[in-house]
Amino acid sequence: MPYLTDHKQKFDDLQFYLKNQDQIRRGANGGNSILFSYPPKEEYLYLEKAQELYQGKAEFIDIRKLLVKFIDKDGWDDFERYYHDFISTPHVIFKSEDPSDDLFDLILGEIQAACDNDKVPFLIRTGCLYGTGIENINIIEHTTVMKLSFPLVIFYPSTIRDDNLYFLDFKPASKYRCILVK
Repeated sequence: MPYLTDHKQKFDDLQFYLKNQDQIRRGANGGNSILFSYPPKEEYLYLEKAQELYQGKAEFIDIRKLLVKFIDKDGWDDFERYYHDFISTPHVIFKSEDPSDDLFDLILGEIQAACDNDKVPFLIRTGCLYGTGIENINIIEHTTVMKLSFPLVIFYPSTIRDDNLYFLDFKPASKYRCILVK
């Protein structure tokens, strides 16, 4: 089982970067984020350990809860109709340029609030972003994230094959502007 052998090193690496933020910006092309990669099937184990290690020091921002909050804003029936109208362009629903709050805005607001509360923001359950049109690079390169007082830690269910990162073990992902803990 990889978790038993890999988790200690990954959490040691994560701790190193959290204590040495200057290393992040240098190694992440000016970015301010850490992608914490782990096998999708072991998400629960990694989240449980992170919550144990960073209790009181981090704010765990659960994407699945924000997705439900976003849908509940207008109600399931309205959301379902809207989603079907924009099925080929989901970013219009979840990450648009209009002034009304969307899922992307909710995520950025929670990240900023964590830092304002003197906590390291940890995005968890990021698999829920699949199909929304929101990519890790959209979050990592946003000016809010780039200017945070703490780095953003993104728990990233993924695998690495041939030095390429695959979100949820199949979708090629960007590791630009972040440090990859693998």
